[in-house]
Amino acid sequence: MRKNNYESAVIINAAIEEEQIEATIKRIEDTIRNNGGEIVDVDKWGRKRLAYAVNKTKSGYYAIIRFVAPPEAISKLERMYQLDEFIIRYLTIVLDKFALEYLDKSKSLREQEKLDALMAEKAEVIEEKVNSDNEE
Repeated sequence: MRKNNYESAVIINAAIEEEQIEATIKRIEDTIRNNGGEIVDVDKWGRKRLAYAVNKTKSGYYAIIRFVAPPEAISKLERMYQLDEFIIRYLTIVLDKFALEYLDKSKSLREQEKLDALMAEKAEVIEEKVNSDNEE
């Protein structure tokens, strides 16, 4: 069975409780897994203001889910999106090799930036400790 790489962007109604938002994301993940898919990454952007009101809602909780699944799973996933009362908007796309390369590069760049920030923070702590030891 052939599987493709997909990315699904979902906007969930931000007016609901955090537990309901997490439960909605969990239902999405379960739907993907139950239809032969595998979750690669879940990127939660959090609550954001919408550009325009959708169904009288002015803000949404954004989540990006990257996964590998057979093409047949997408119709079932999108049917679940349509039936879920908390999902405002969604878009699922197939990721080609160029998109996958870009995502890998940007992920490694983000990881390197985090590592650099951590190293700078540790260097500051060490420098402060050395300075305080020299003063004593």
